[in-house]
This record gives sequence, C-alpha cells and structure tokens, in this order.
Amino acid sequence: MAIEIEIRSFISKEKYDELLDFFKKEGEFLYEDYQETCYFDSEEDLRIQRNNFFSKIWLKKGKLHDECREEIEIKFHRNDFEKLEKLFLGLGFSIAVKWFRMRRAFRWQGVDIMLDYTKGYGFIIELEKQSDEQNKEAVLESLRKKMLLLGVPLTSKQEFDERYNYYKENWEKLIVDAT
Repeated sequence: MAIEIEIRSFISKEKYDELLDFFKKEGEFLYEDYQETCYFDSEEDLRIQRNNFFSKIWLKKGKLHDECREEIEIKFHRNDFEKLEKLFLGLGFSIAVKWFRMRRAFRWQGVDIMLDYTKGYGFIIELEKQSDEQNKEAVLESLRKKMLLLGVPLTSKQEFDERYNYYKENWEKLIVDAT
C-alpha cells in the first residue's frame, strides 16, 4: 500500500519567487497546472478536481493536514468535472470549500516539489514522496531536513488548521477580494 508523505509550509511571495528561480535551475520541471478543487462536507476527506489535464475524484484517508495518508484517486476526462459535481450534489453532499490554485511542480533530489499560489489563501511549498508503512517515518524526516535546507521554516499543523478553517468560513469572499 502506497502512502503519500507530504509536508508543506506557508511562504511569502518573495520566497515563492526565490524558490521558483532555484527549482528552474536546480530541479527538473514536471508541469504547470491550474486546479479547481471542491472539498465536500463528508466524514472522509472527499474531493473532486479539474486541472489542465483531467478531472478526478479522490479520497484521502486520515485527517486533513496529516503528513502521512493513504490516497485513492479515480481520473476522468477533464470535461466531466461538472458531471462529477452534479453527481455528488445529487447524492446529498454539499460543497464545503472551493480552491483555485496555480501549481508549479518540480523534482529535486528524488522529491516532488510543488510551489502553489491559491487564490485568497496564499503561497505554499509542498514536498512529497511516496512510501510504504515501514519507511514512512524515515521519509518524513528526510523531507523535513530538505525543507530546512531550502530555508523554509515548517508551518505547524495547528497554523494550517487555523488558516484552513478561516478560509473555509470565508472562501467565497476571499476569492473575490484576491481578484
């Protein structure tokens, strides 16, 4: 069973630009992607997303902002996003929050690096690597070291939860204000 190991931190616009320049030189560019994601009000972390390449349904086991979680993903044609949204709304789910994110992805030293700007939420760097259950703690520690090597202090789970809850309560206003 593959487990997604990820750590993330909020960064300033200036640090985002610095890291973007760094990874363009030192990393392998993977893709640039604009993503629209709906999180549903559900017991589990259930989402749909449309990006530049496809649409998908995905479920992340565990709690939001956990560093290690099992992930289940099903891909669809990009144009099926509205159908997926209608399906979940028809099943009685409601949309808890929507995200509008520009993502730039790189591979650096065997790690996937995502530099994100999410409208109304801010700039984030995310480091991600797949692991198995047996090696997840070692992978997690190596990601933490790489984040510090990049000069990015780790953002606490508590701060992510607080900022997420604020965004969740105010996202409709925040995305308009960010325009």
